Amino acid sequence: MQILVTGGTGYIGSHTCVELLKAGYEVVVLDNLSNSNLIALDRVKEITGKEIKFYKADLLNKDEISAVFHQNNIEAVIHFAGLKAVGESNRIPLKYYQNNITGTLNLCEIMGNFGVKRLVFSSSATVYSRFNENPLTEDSKLGATNPYGRTKLMLEQILEDLYISDKEWNITLLRYFNPIGAHESTLIGEDPNDIPNNLVPYITQVAVGKLDELKIFGNDYPTPDGTGLRDYIHVIDLAIGHIKALDQSKNTTGFNVYNLGTGNSYSVLDVIKTFEEISGKKISYKIVERRSGDIAVCYANPEKAFKELNWKAERDLKSMLRDSWNWQRNNKNGYSTYNKVLN
Repeated sequence: MQILVTGGTGYIGSHTCVELLKAGYEVVVLDNLSNSNLIALDRVKEITGKEIKFYKADLLNKDEISAVFHQNNIEAVIHFAGLKAVGESNRIPLKYYQNNITGTLNLCEIMGNFGVKRLVFSSSATVYSRFNENPLTEDSKLGATNPYGRTKLMLEQILEDLYISDKEWNITLLRYFNPIGAHESTLIGEDPNDIPNNLVPYITQVAVGKLDELKIFGNDYPTPDGTGLRDYIHVIDLAIGHIKALDQSKNTTGFNVYNLGTGNSYSVLDVIKTFEEISGKKISYKIVERRSGDIAVCYANPEKAFKELNWKAERDLKSMLRDSWNWQRNNKNGYSTYNKVLN
């Protein structure tokens, strides 16, 4: 069975490719490489010993998408491709709306043309309103606080409308909380193109000497230590969640939404302290003003995924941070060392 993974050279996409191959699926990757590196797929092959068919293609180009479906027997799609930086989305919102929404519309149109109606969609906890009690359930109030989150929320609504219009579809929305960690082999991990947007790669880059200090955005939130509380999930646990969702979609139709998180929350200072313990590195940091759109607390109630997908996160915070650190110290410059070879 061939599974198309859009954005498959990215952080979550590459880890999901590993789990798909381990589960016996054939994998086809479509990616425009705008914020990822093709070397990740070479590493996936090294981990699994299996081949992946790759297409450099853009979801804004219908002809390129159609070619992938013409040349393969795709049975389902896991859709990661999209722009994903919250801060950047505030600066260039039109690019986010065009890329994330138009690209997904093109993908779904061509999937329909080829009779491929199984889709696992990469959504986000950013679709939830800030006016919710935690932990968040799938029925918590929706209301994104930034353009990136709004693209995810709009696409959730579009995909629900698609299912309502055609009940032959099986569409699963997976709302991620905060993915961190890396493959235990240290061959693949999170490799930001520029200054990291997320906490843990920022910490690991400070630890390895690439950055001087960490900026903590606010310490005056109504939390025990004043810094934001988040639900961190190991990227491998997250990847396995996609396999569970894909397996559930076999021989059935429907529209389902699941939180993928641990149900635990940790503050920024908790994460720094734990990282220092497992790495032996002291992390310099500076408190700066809050970021626009950030909220005090956000963590999941993952019970629905456990009941319906038989999935739950297995790895604890120490494991997540240990794997993040091992990836970074073994790949100080991420995949960029290999760019000259690829070019």
